[in-house]
Amino acid sequence: MKLTPVGVGLLPLALASVLGTAAAASQATPEQRAAAYLASNCANCHGTQGVSIGSMPELAGLSREHIAQRMRAFRDGKRQATIMHQLAKGYTDAQIDALADHFSRLPAAR
Repeated sequence: MKLTPVGVGLLPLALASVLGTAAAASQATPEQRAAAYLASNCANCHGTQGVSIGSMPELAGLSREHIAQRMRAFRDGKRQATIMHQLAKGYTDAQIDALADHFSRLPAAR
């Protein structure tokens, strides 16, 4: 892959982003690291930082209560979706609370 001048210019920003993420992860509590690991399951649809590209809802910056309520509704069959109601069935209340806390702490895109 050939880097264009624009691509080369973005390289320091990408590196800073990776290093910043690593530094933040090292300062996180074990519970926060576990929640971030669990949240990696959400990345394909909702983006790695809860900011999706496309039509999927963004999770970053939503309230804990909103996220937890929606996840439980999906899990308990009270809210239907293309796939989310199936995925949510695999989460415990503690995992849902951890995910809700994780995404509520991330900055919203807008």
